[in-house]
Amino acid sequence: MQDSSKESDMVTIGVVTVSDRASRGEYEDRGGPAIVAYLSDVLLTDWRPDTRIVSDDQPLIESVLRELADSGCPLIVTTGGTGPAVRDVTPEATEAVCERMMPGFGELMRKVSLEKVPTAILSRQTAGILGQSLIVNLPGQPKAIAECLDAVFPAVPWCIELIGGPVLETRPERLEAFRPRKK
Repeated sequence: MQDSSKESDMVTIGVVTVSDRASRGEYEDRGGPAIVAYLSDVLLTDWRPDTRIVSDDQPLIESVLRELADSGCPLIVTTGGTGPAVRDVTPEATEAVCERMMPGFGELMRKVSLEKVPTAILSRQTAGILGQSLIVNLPGQPKAIAECLDAVFPAVPWCIELIGGPVLETRPERLEAFRPRKK
C-alpha cells in the first residue's frame, strides 16, 4: 500500500494514443506503452501515467487534451495522428486547444527522424502550451517515439517549470535535463 501523502506528491503525466484501430480494439497500442516505458526510464521524479486511447476525431482529441490539462497534468504526450493521412488530425487538435505553440519541438523531432528515414518529412509533430501543461505530439512508432523524446526531453523539465509546473528530475546517467545556471 502506498503512502497517501507520497501519492499526492506524485506527478500525473497524460499519455494519449490517437488511433482509430487501437480505440476499437483492432490493433494493439504500442505507442502509449512506449511513452510510459520511456518516461519510467528517464524520470527520477515520482509520477504516474493517465493513459487514454482515442479515435482520430479532432473534437474528441481536443476534449481529452483539455481534460488532462484541467486535471493538472504538467505534461501531456500524444502518439499517432501526425502524418498526412486524412484522419491524422492530432496536430490540428493540439493547435486548437493551445494558447501558444512551441514549433522548435517539431522542428527538432523531424530533424532527428530525417537522419533515420526519408519519410520523416511527412511527419507533422508539434508541441504547445495549454495553461500550465506542455503538450507534445509524437509519431506512432515506438522506435521513433524514443528517438524523438531523446532529442526534445532535455528541454521539457525547464519548459514545464517556466509555465508554472512542478520540477521534473531526470536520471542523469540516462538523460540530463537542461536548466540555466543560477547566478
